[in-house]
Parts: sequence; structure tokens; C-alpha cells
Amino acid sequence: MKTETAVRRFFRPDLVAAAGSGLLVALAFPRPSLYPLAWIGFAPLLVSGSRRPFRAGMLAGTVFFGLVLYWLNIVMTTYGRLALPLALAAWLLLSVYLALFWAVPFWGALRLRAVCRFPLTLVFPVFWVGCEYLRGWLLTGFPWALLGYSQHPFSLVLQTADLFGVYGVSFLVALVNALLAEIVLGRKDGHPLPVRSLLAVGCLLAAALGYGAWRLDTPAASPQQGFTVALAQGNIDQAQKWDARFLYETLDIYRRLSRQASRAGAELTVWPESATPFYFQEPGRPRSLVVGAARELGGFLLFGAPAYEREGDRVRFYNSAYLLNAAGEVLGRSDKIHLVPFGEYVPLKWLLPFVDKLVAGIGDFSSGRVMPLKMNGQALGVLVCYEAIFPDIARSYVRRGSDLLVNITNDAWFGRSSAPWQHLEMAAFRAVEQRVWLVRAANTGVSALISPTGKVVSHSRLFEPALVVGRVVPGAGPSLYRRIGDVLPFFCLLTAAGWLWILWRRSSGRAG
Repeated sequence: MKTETAVRRFFRPDLVAAAGSGLLVALAFPRPSLYPLAWIGFAPLLVSGSRRPFRAGMLAGTVFFGLVLYWLNIVMTTYGRLALPLALAAWLLLSVYLALFWAVPFWGALRLRAVCRFPLTLVFPVFWVGCEYLRGWLLTGFPWALLGYSQHPFSLVLQTADLFGVYGVSFLVALVNALLAEIVLGRKDGHPLPVRSLLAVGCLLAAALGYGAWRLDTPAASPQQGFTVALAQGNIDQAQKWDARFLYETLDIYRRLSRQASRAGAELTVWPESATPFYFQEPGRPRSLVVGAARELGGFLLFGAPAYEREGDRVRFYNSAYLLNAAGEVLGRSDKIHLVPFGEYVPLKWLLPFVDKLVAGIGDFSSGRVMPLKMNGQALGVLVCYEAIFPDIARSYVRRGSDLLVNITNDAWFGRSSAPWQHLEMAAFRAVEQRVWLVRAANTGVSALISPTGKVVSHSRLFEPALVVGRVVPGAGPSLYRRIGDVLPFFCLLTAAGWLWILWRRSSGRAG
């Protein structure tokens, strides 16, 4: 009898619905990229979670992040050398922490509906986007797998990212989910269809699709107006990357790929993050080989390398990108601004002391600043690895005059998981938001050329040497998001905070 009761508690309809919502939304992301599921994924939880909305939101969020971020276990066990139990504990702790940004919107929206009679179509999208924005900067931020990113394959909706960024797409998807839940809840309560909500959401959705169609039909600049870019994917094994015994073998691989790029007429060749695993600023044979590669190219060479600066007795280390001209001269260096949690620093280190080993072989890097690299009258904005998921960094580069965004990364850490594809699609949003070409060179893939409409024009396969060649057109097109930035999510966050205050006052009044 006790066993039967425990089973019933475990399989309560609200808990099953919560887990189902987490699963449905997770399936909308790469891979399998079943993006339509995101438009209905929240509805089961919104319909059935009113009794314990916070608990149900926590369960749904934990399921979602546990599935989407499963690859963290590959990183921590394979490269961080953590024992599997410790890796699983860290993965679970992070999933639970991130689930808070699911629990609060569901709790807030459902409580406001119950206490203040606010419709879900009004409150849920606002709470959701406000909490996504908060997740993007709290504790330095972790905006991986924001809801809007799931819609990269939906090219019509994707185009709206140049209005309000990825957060605008999240708002639209959350709004449709709220409408579906409102219809179901209304029918259960014997209420008529919410006609005004249906009309408002229908008009907004039609406007978004119409805008997307208009943007896609807008004639693009002719490739003849641009220049040829080559992306070298060396496919260097992560276990060998920082091993000095393989240094010259690594450089030979990139030099061979660069010769192919030269034959293809590349005017700019890009090597990935830390493609040269030594301090390029120091004289020696490795530096001479890279300079020689630039001279052989007869064009510009951009590559990733560590760098350092001395300030008295103190040394600062940077994860950097150098730009050389055809004479092998250094035109500039761009340093990574936003560092990687669990890679270049450990968030909540007091809580996760056992994760120290993960960063031991990488070093303690310092943050750089926005410094576009000048190239033959053009300017390159370099996003190093993880920086491609932060909209404000790409926006800052383009506002500072960058004509082309370049993402150099090393996704070897992710193994043969869905993470490289998740990373690629998030980077594609930066191209749409800024209406600018983005080129992406990755050590083991996915290297890609991405147009201002977010289309992946060409890309490499994972874990094989490759050279991706194509033409890009420098220059950024018109973008409302570039002008106003994160006005929408900031407004949502403030509004949600105000509603929480109203909810507290109403609840206090009832208690009194």
C-alpha cells in the first residue's frame, strides 16, 4: 500500500506535466532541433502547475537543463579529469541553479493569475524574458539555450532578432505558449475563448512572419562586392593541443590548410582559437613559421594565441587573436572579454571546490576590451569562443565600426555531442541581430560562413580537417536592436519586479 502511494506521488499529473514540458522544450534545441515543440512545450506545465508552480517549474527546468547540458559531463570527465560521481554532482547542481530561472516565471505568472486575475498572455512572456535576461548577466551570466535560440531553423521568425534580439524571439514563443494554456484553462473553468488575446497574439504573430518574409525578400548585397574568406579547421586533438611535442605538427597542419586557402584566392584566412599554442609575441621558430604562413598567403591571417602583459611584478594572461598582413606584420591584437565558467574561471568556487582541476591546464586569464582589428579599410570584431552567445559583445563590436564578425573557437571540449551545433546556432543569431556576416573557425568544427539572415551558407563536419571557403560582404545593414540594445528584456525585468511587489501586497493584505 505504501509503495502504491509513493508511486502515485511520484507520477502525480502536475509532476509528469512539468517533466514533459522540460523534455519538449529540450527537444526543440540541437540536436534533434524539433523547433515547433518550443511553441507548445510550456503549455502542459502552465495548465497543470497551479498547485505548486515553483516546485513544478524547478522540476521542468532541471529536466530541460539536464538534457540540453548533458555534454558538460564529457567536458568534466574527459578533459577536467573529474571522477564521474563528482562530474554528475556538478552537472546536477548547475542544472538546479539554472532551473530557478524557470521556476520564478512559472510561479510568478500562475500566482498573478490566481491572486490578481492577470491573464497568462500578459504576465508569462514578461516574466520569462525578464528572467532570461537576468540569467544572462547574474554571476557573470550564462545565457546558453535561451528559448529564442530554438527557432534558428524557423527563418521567418529568426529575422525578427534584428528588432529586439534573441529575447524578442523568446517573448513571441512564450506568448504563444501562454495563449494555448489560457485557452485550455478557460475551457476547464467554463469561460469563453479569450477572443481579444487570440486576436492580439494572432496579429503579433502575423506581423512577425510578415516582417521575416519582407526581410528575406530584401535583395542582399552581391558577393562580388565582398572578399573571399577561408576558415582553417585543423582538427587538433585536445589531448595534444598544449603538448609541446606536437607544436610543429600543429603548425604544419595549419600551414598546409593556408596554402590551400591561398590557391582558393582567400584574402582573409582565419585559424581557430588558440590555433598557435604558444606566446606569439615571443621571438623564435614557432613565431617565424606563423609569419611565414602569412607571407605565403599573400593576404591577411587572423589566428588565436595566448598572450601576456607585464605590469611591474604582475603578469596578466589573455586569450587573444592576432591579425597579420601579407608581409607578416602584426596589425593588431584582440583579447577575449567574457571568460568561460568552468574553463577559465569557476563560478561559485566556494561551493564547487572540487572543480579546480578543470581549469588547471588553462590558466587564469584576464578580460580584455572591445578592440576591432583594422584590415585594409575594414574592421573585424573578434568573438572568442563563448563570447558568441553574448549579444551585447557583438553589438559593441559593430557599434564600434566592425564590418565583419569573426568567431574563433575550440569546441573540441564538447566531443561528439550536440553542443557544437547549439553553439553554432547561437552564434548565427549575432549575425541577424547586427545584420552582418559572421565567419566561424573552429578547431574541430563546426566552422561556418553565416549570412546576415542567419543562414549557414556553408559549414564543415565535426572532427575532420577542413577548409571552408566563401565570399562575404563587409558592412552592417540596418538593425533596430543595434540601436536600442536590450530595452525589451530590461523592461520585462522591471515590470516583473513591479508585479511581484503587487503580488506581495495583495498576499499580505489577504493574510492580514
